[in-house]
Amino acid sequence: MINWKVRFKNPVFLAQLFLAFFVPLLGYYGLTAQDLTTWGSVFNLLGGAFSNPYVLLLIIVSVWNALNDPTTRGIEDSQQAKRYQWPK
Repeated sequence: MINWKVRFKNPVFLAQLFLAFFVPLLGYYGLTAQDLTTWGSVFNLLGGAFSNPYVLLLIIVSVWNALNDPTTRGIEDSQQAKRYQWPK
């Protein structure tokens, strides 16, 4: 089990999750953040991503890497991390 409450209190985790979602999109479509100057361009990018199975796979793998703790088996947090109330 993942200690979601503590992870979402950690701004580094939130940034990592955001980047895990958007970096594969920008890389696949050859864009930079500067290219997303309107909400319409953001929604077009998201619509194209969700209709492309390869891009979805890239996003899933990237998010998996952001969630996974390599020091534990599977996708669980360690026993010590499960007891945290705030990020350490």
